[in-house]
Parts: sequence; C-alpha cells; structure tokens
Amino acid sequence: MTNGKTKEQFVVGLDIGTTKVCCVVAKKDEFGKIHVLGVGKSKSEGLQRATVVNINRTVDAIREAVNEASHTSSIKIKGVNVGISGEHVQCIKSSAEITINPTQIVNHNDVMRLVEKAKKSLEHLNMERRVIHSIPQEFIVDDQEGVLDPIGMAGQSMRGSVYVVMGMISKIRNIEQCIEKAGLSVNGMTFEPVASGLAVIKGREQKSGVVVIDIGGGTTDIAIYRRGAIRYSEVVKIAGCDVTNDVAIGLHTLEDVAEELKVKHGCAYFPDLIHDEEILVSDLEGRPPKSFRKSVLTNIIEARMTEIFERVRESLKKSGDYQYLNAGAIITGGGALLQGTQSLAQQVLGLDVRIGTPEGLDGGMKGELNSPKYATVAGLVLRAFRDMPIEQPPHEAVEENEPELETSKASSNESQKKSDKNIFDRVKDWFDQI
Repeated sequence: MTNGKTKEQFVVGLDIGTTKVCCVVAKKDEFGKIHVLGVGKSKSEGLQRATVVNINRTVDAIREAVNEASHTSSIKIKGVNVGISGEHVQCIKSSAEITINPTQIVNHNDVMRLVEKAKKSLEHLNMERRVIHSIPQEFIVDDQEGVLDPIGMAGQSMRGSVYVVMGMISKIRNIEQCIEKAGLSVNGMTFEPVASGLAVIKGREQKSGVVVIDIGGGTTDIAIYRRGAIRYSEVVKIAGCDVTNDVAIGLHTLEDVAEELKVKHGCAYFPDLIHDEEILVSDLEGRPPKSFRKSVLTNIIEARMTEIFERVRESLKKSGDYQYLNAGAIITGGGALLQGTQSLAQQVLGLDVRIGTPEGLDGGMKGELNSPKYATVAGLVLRAFRDMPIEQPPHEAVEENEPELETSKASSNESQKKSDKNIFDRVKDWFDQI
C-alpha cells in the first residue's frame, strides 16, 4: 500500500470446522502473488461432524476469528468465502450429450450447455438439495475420447461427464445463517475436499492420480484427482474427535486433558514410537495425579487411526480409481500432525504417502498457515482468487478506521451464477497453477 491506499484485490476465507474456526484475509499483488495479511482463529463448539448444532456458539466463534483477522490485517471484513462439508453432501457424476453449434467448432457456450444439461438430469434429486459445484471432467467430441479442453475442436456432437456436488438446503442454510448473524455475507461456497486439494496438490500429482485425505476434527474428507479433474469424493464420519474420545475413555481422563495428551505425546503407529517413556497426568479436578506409559497411549490412538484409514481404503476401492493412484495419497488436516500418521497410512492404504501443507501463498503472515490443519482455509483463499471474474475491478484497501471493505459486490446467488458461468475456464486453471 502507498499513502494508506492502493488498489488491491482482496479475499477472505472462512473455515468453520468441528474443532476450530479459521479466518484468513489475503491480497493478490500486481505480479499475481497471494499475500496473507491477517489470520484469526477461535475454538469451535457449535458443530458436530461438520454440521451446525448450536447457532449461537457458532456465531460467537465466527465473530472471534473474523475480528482477530480483521485486527491483524487492519481491514474490516464484510464478505467471506466459506467451506462446506459433512455427510449431507452428495457427489454425483452426470453425463450429457449435445449437438455442437452450427459452426461445428466447439465454443464456450457449447460447454456450458452440456454442463447445464448434465445438471438438469439430476433435478429429481434437487428437491431438498442445492448444487454447490458443477465441475466438468472430460469430453468426447464425435469419436475423440479423453478430451479435457474441447473448445476450438471441430465436430458435430459432444458428450461429456460433469461432477455435480450437492448439499442439503437446510444444512447449507444453517451455515449461511450463522455467517449472516455474525454480520457477514457469503460471497462463495466451496466443498472442503476441493479446497484442501487445491492447497496441497502439486501439478504432476493430480495428472497422475492422487487422493487427498483431510483428517479434521469431526470428519475425514476424501477426494480423488486424476487426469486433471476431481473423480470421486466422500466424507467419512470418523476423525480426530473420535481419537480424543478414545483416549479419554481408555485413560479415564477429561476430554480436554485427552486432547492435550494426544497432541503432545500421541503417536499413530507403534513402530514409530521412539521412547516408551512414562507420562504423568495431574490437575484432574482435584483427583490425585496418575501415570501411564506412552505405549498405552499409542495403542489407543493407533487402533482408531487404523480404522480411519481402513474406511478410506474401502472408499478408494469402491471408487474404482484405486489402481490409478500413481501419485499415492496426501494426508492433510489436523490428523496429519500426529507422529506416525504417514507410516500408518502407507501400511494400511498400500500407497506412497506424504503429508500436505498449504502451498501457493506468499509473504505476509504465510508462516501462520504453514501446517496441514490450515489446508482447507488456504484452499478457500486460492479458489476465491481464481473465481474472481477478470473484468471485476480490484477492491480498494482501507484502513480499519475507514468504511468497511466489501470483499464482493455480488450477492451469494449472483456469485454462484458467476461461478457456474466461468466454471470450465477456472477448472482448467486450478491445477495448471498449483
């Protein structure tokens, strides 16, 4: 910024998770680099399994995280790009066929007609659901198969598959209601496995075939990418909170103590346990302190983490893409921080595994997000910038004592329409730039 004011492009990502809420303010500079200006975090107590169960607690957590991000960035926040997840989200591959326009050269409108026709074929499922994404996968122009970008190709007819992500209207509305009660508007909504994948996948991985496994507090999100597009996704209802609960039960201790033990001393794979030392637990509401060996904690954690990866393996086999995951698996989310997670995942999944941290961010407070647990919020920021229409004028940066910054002029519905209109162009760019 110069003299307090410059023309900049800003976005705000908001990850409302089961255990934490994280808000990130970022800007894009003249060279296209994304700088993190502000980060805000708060404890989340109003969600279970990524679903709102307490409006007021969720609103309070959103306000706390947003206020902190606003303070650290010196920007007042009005609109946010939010993530959505949970078992209610349904992902369906839909196909359609159209006749190419009279010029018999595929243009952008032809692609969008095919996408809309594929969406329309699912109308019977949309009574209680809202479409979150319509992502083209691949096309067949006449008899030419495996086409990722058909624009400019000659032909008479075109078939194609579209990955349609839908969520229950009531569940989505609860998230929107919490954001609105916090004094904010929803500028965009992204399925969280898509956001996490965008933040951690490297270009060659998604082309070769890779699965992103985001182990959060309430759910484990799975997303398979192959040949330049998302092919399969699923939300598994076992995650970090279950590990904590097992520790609390197994060691007869309080839940917050169990969480601390898991984070400080936890190991997910017994062979990776280096020192089987004794752990002393005190301050248990007046109870006498007690001790146990680290191997006991490891056995408890390993059992539940093994179950998580076994469920993931079942999903991968069910998808039909397991044998094509040449780039293996990327583990991200808070669950990736446990010692031994990578080794256990390799053992159970039978794949090469690496831990994924957010990429694609530069400068500013980037270091604040250098952890797998921030993959989703980083991906929300990245996707919001790529969704930004080229013709849209950049937003004006303001100091905190000036009028509020509107991070989008469009309403939520208008934003979704723009998102659908430009989806094909954005999908091509997403993974080329990772």
